[in-house]
Amino acid sequence: MSTPQVVVHRDKDLMAKAAAARLITKIVDAQAARGTASVVLTGGRNGNGLLAALAESPAREAVDWTRLDLWWGDERFLPDGDPERNHTQARAALLDAVPLDPSRVHVMAPSDGPYGNDVEAAAEAYAAELAAAAGPENHGPVPTFDVLLLGVGPDTHVASLFPELPAVRETERTVVGVHGAPKPPPTRISLTLPAIRAAREVWLLAAGEDKAQAAAIALSGAGEIQAPAAGAHGRSRTLWLLDEAAASSLPRALYPPASA
Repeated sequence: MSTPQVVVHRDKDLMAKAAAARLITKIVDAQAARGTASVVLTGGRNGNGLLAALAESPAREAVDWTRLDLWWGDERFLPDGDPERNHTQARAALLDAVPLDPSRVHVMAPSDGPYGNDVEAAAEAYAAELAAAAGPENHGPVPTFDVLLLGVGPDTHVASLFPELPAVRETERTVVGVHGAPKPPPTRISLTLPAIRAAREVWLLAAGEDKAQAAAIALSGAGEIQAPAAGAHGRSRTLWLLDEAAASSLPRALYPPASA
């Protein structure tokens, strides 16, 4: 388990641009080392802001988009194309503008897909897809993602793992159906903490004053059941990317000495 590192940017726009630049570098390095790269995307305003910044970056041309696997950390269990689905928003922000290999874009099933409204079957299918992509070198039921992105909610939730709900307590399954989420829609699909921790690097994004308390709680030793963001760690690196507003409640001991 890696010790969290904190980087604070002046505002959310600079945070998004800097995170996009970091992600491009990480993808290019992974492709140079292993031929391919894998990234787990997140929704929400910060996840979509990062994708939009990446779309606007001239450096995006350095990525071989045909050798990139994209996964999702969670999805709203809504019909295909619904504007509230993370996949729909990601397409608008970036995916439709780059030459991805469709077979390497791993979308969680919609509520009008092959499993109908059976969210548990849809979650099991995504777990099976992850397992099929995992090789012997991954030592587990999911690939070793290069970067897994997570937005942090004001209640410290990450993906669709909400405080105290059953999904955050899951220790065996890699993907679960979520029922009764405290923010709409109530039915979702989510990676679990064991799947999240399979990533080489986990990056947690938070911007705005409404995220300040969540960041402070998660970074101050809270338990993962009460504060799911506290349980999100990468194998080699855990990176918190904040703007000044989201970092405003951090204890001084956690505040980085030099941030951009």
